[in-house]
Amino acid sequence: MNSTLTANYPGQPNVALLDALEARRVWREKEQVSPHWWVVVSVLGDLMMAFVAAFAAYGLRFHTAIRDLGIVDPISLRQYLGYIVLGSVSLVFVLGWQGIYHSNILLRSRLIASRVAKSVLIWTASFLAISLALKLEPSISRVFMTLNGACALLLLLSWRTLFHSYLRSPGRVEALQQRTLFVGWNKDALSLWKTLKRDQASAYDIVGWVQIDPEAQEALPETEFPCLGSLAEVERLIGTHAVDMVIVADLHGARDQMIALANLCEREMIQFKVIPSVFRVFSSGLALETIAGTPILGVTRLPLDHTINVMAKRALDIVGAIVGLVLSGPIVALFGALVWLESRGTIFYRQRRWGYNGVPFEIIKIRSMKLNAEQGKGAQWCVKDDPRRLRVGAFMRKTNIDELPQFWNVLKGEMSLVGPRPERPELIAGFKHEIPHYNARHTAKPGMTGWAQINGLRGDTDLGERIQCDLWYLENWSLWLDIQIMALTFFKRDNAY
Repeated sequence: MNSTLTANYPGQPNVALLDALEARRVWREKEQVSPHWWVVVSVLGDLMMAFVAAFAAYGLRFHTAIRDLGIVDPISLRQYLGYIVLGSVSLVFVLGWQGIYHSNILLRSRLIASRVAKSVLIWTASFLAISLALKLEPSISRVFMTLNGACALLLLLSWRTLFHSYLRSPGRVEALQQRTLFVGWNKDALSLWKTLKRDQASAYDIVGWVQIDPEAQEALPETEFPCLGSLAEVERLIGTHAVDMVIVADLHGARDQMIALANLCEREMIQFKVIPSVFRVFSSGLALETIAGTPILGVTRLPLDHTINVMAKRALDIVGAIVGLVLSGPIVALFGALVWLESRGTIFYRQRRWGYNGVPFEIIKIRSMKLNAEQGKGAQWCVKDDPRRLRVGAFMRKTNIDELPQFWNVLKGEMSLVGPRPERPELIAGFKHEIPHYNARHTAKPGMTGWAQINGLRGDTDLGERIQCDLWYLENWSLWLDIQIMALTFFKRDNAY
């Protein structure tokens, strides 16, 4: 790297003779508090909340109306003090194990919240299991541990919300943001920027971008960020703009240039990232593996590729399907009778759909259309004011009542409570060629409801958007996400014809 560079900072005169490391140091020194100090504050705050949660749980368990629940002899605070100290400290260690104590994620509130929730769940189950296995005396109360976990989750999330609001204020947020330079500008970079833009106090401060080939005439997506120069000038630019991170969005540059850029970032202790534009779907499942000593990048495992996750989802499906069949039985009987009165014939409608890995099955619905509605016309979607619908059918489709018999499909294992909606083979034959990544949605069981459906994408709506929602769901699956989607299904019923 050049031994002398000129650094320019907003609101500060030119600073000469700075290399990239010195440039970032000078930039950070404008802030009164080091980013690492805020990490220390977050650790101490979490520890304090853990102690408060433990004492609150003790008070609720042993000094309220539930004190006699399963307890024979009263337990003093001194007897539980060891559990409180050990539990509070171990909870902070679990939070650290989940990776929330890093200065570069302090502004990423959603990520931290999800990791806090996961940490509390793991800690509650593990601490209780270990204490019971070791048969500690006095024995630890399961009610106390449940209350402790609930209080810890509530207090940690509340404190973190206040802490995050404090860090977002001007004068503090700049010290925590990572100053980012894009190499190349394309649709992938634009998509990333739009995601970051949703948060006014993003963890990333984009300083601009550089062109791979200044002579190229291809049309580039619009951006509010300046083009700072070409790739040949990047060594100077990382110093003049105090860059913390370089993100390569365009991989069309010469291989030697990319290697030199990676070496430069390593030498100057700058984070080097690459947008894997070759992988258009399931990019969150990308992982590096070694084959015959050679590192290979590829999509490995998604959340629902893990056996434990599949088992948990199936358990939820079985319980939900049984409850659903019991509760929906009278409703199905009532609307089945209304269908029969309006249009004599079979009450239930069976239709061939594609399921997991493309294995077909017969989906079951309460018939909402006239008999032989598709005779001579073939497979087609229901549209607004479709003349084929029964009068009661329009209401059933809008309220999802016609879907209730699918609890039986879920119980049989052909469907899940939540997942991409299954489609007909006749329609898929064309979709898989017209819609990018269409068949990738069949890597999971189809669902009675899904992420696309609660976002208003049902029936005759934009199929491309529906597929993107389905793929997002598969990449971000969790049991909690399934529960959220099921709850929201009762309130999101638009676009159902």
